[in-house]
Amino acid sequence: MKKGFIPNHGNYESLLSYQKSKIIYDATHYFSNRYFKKFDRTIDQMDQAARSGKQNIIEGSMASATSKETEIKLTNVARASLEELLEDYKDYLRINSLSLWNKDSKEATYVRKLGISKKESFETYREFLETRPPETSANIIICLIHQCNFLLNQQIRKLEREFIINGGLRENMFKARKQYRSS
Repeated sequence: MKKGFIPNHGNYESLLSYQKSKIIYDATHYFSNRYFKKFDRTIDQMDQAARSGKQNIIEGSMASATSKETEIKLTNVARASLEELLEDYKDYLRINSLSLWNKDSKEATYVRKLGISKKESFETYREFLETRPPETSANIIICLIHQCNFLLNQQIRKLEREFIINGGLRENMFKARKQYRSS
């Protein structure tokens, strides 16, 4: 039997962008609940931006079965949500007169090296987030967001190339129907 026209989809858990976004969500939940006052609206805003980054990767991956356009849009929404979260962390540092690490600082380089592990999870960063001051914690999460945004930018470019090469669902449905009629 010939391959159907609906492409493989899902498997978001294997995406490095999803794995990194899950760490960002957990770290943000921890950070916002630790360093903001109990009813501060910022807690919900930051948690929702982090959640949106993660959840839109999932939704885009699942929607890819029938709509590459939706997959690309939702992956970009994930990217935009994480950019919003990034700005929240930068605001936190600025408002509290704390330093933002330079991307080439020894601290940022160390965080990047931690991210190389295949077994990376929130646990990779937990000790640092629990034992370091908020300035360090915010900068660690900023590094993670930059890493995830880089991965999402690559993912969006790859999705664009795949669409150009393979087309979308309607094109593939038409090809499958045409092929069926000619056989």
